[in-house]
Amino acid sequence: MEIRLGSLVRDAREAAGTVIVIDVFRAFTTAAIAFDNGATDITLVAEAADALALHRSGVGDVLMGEMDGKRPEGFDYGNSPFEISGVDLTGKSLVQSTRAGTVGVATAFDAPGTESIYLGSFAVADATVRAVLRDAPELVTILAMGDQGAVRADEDEQCGIYLRNLLEGRRPDPEAVRSLIMTGGATQKFFDVSQPQYHPGDVELALQFSKYDFAMKVSREDGRPVARVHRPWLS
Repeated sequence: MEIRLGSLVRDAREAAGTVIVIDVFRAFTTAAIAFDNGATDITLVAEAADALALHRSGVGDVLMGEMDGKRPEGFDYGNSPFEISGVDLTGKSLVQSTRAGTVGVATAFDAPGTESIYLGSFAVADATVRAVLRDAPELVTILAMGDQGAVRADEDEQCGIYLRNLLEGRRPDPEAVRSLIMTGGATQKFFDVSQPQYHPGDVELALQFSKYDFAMKVSREDGRPVARVHRPWLS
């Protein structure tokens, strides 16, 4: 199995094989918590305006996401793991739009070499690797989406390396990885009182390694990328 590590939208355009799109702070930690809270599926949309229009057309019960870290007008929730952790989403279909993770999914979704897509974060690391290994792909592309899909971010880069190690049969020390991320520049905004859209609880939840025993796999439904809980070992 060949594993390629990539970053940002530029590499998402060249995605191939089985693709893991990473957004630790915060999209795919938020998605994992939403699924654990009962969501049935999440339609992933690159642009907030398109997500709002899609939702108004009748797709999805709940709209969540962000622009510049804040909940866009007309959205039900922001892109905060802490916020969504207290929401009962049983039986709800979601639409999600962010400035990194969902953009990466939309880009990789259209890349000609992409065969399948998983949403990646520390919260579902072990389960994602387990699902990918079960697929036994020849090629895995791991994409760290970073800040706005344009600037590398420590948490996503570290998650990519962590997943690669797991795929190759090595198990890094989560505490060492967590320590590196806590000193990263992108982490500091969550403790800046002048930026209340970023909650310290988001960091705590995003750095809970392999908390959830499911992967989040994307399928093509009505021409759109839709993520669902994926536990192939139960089938």
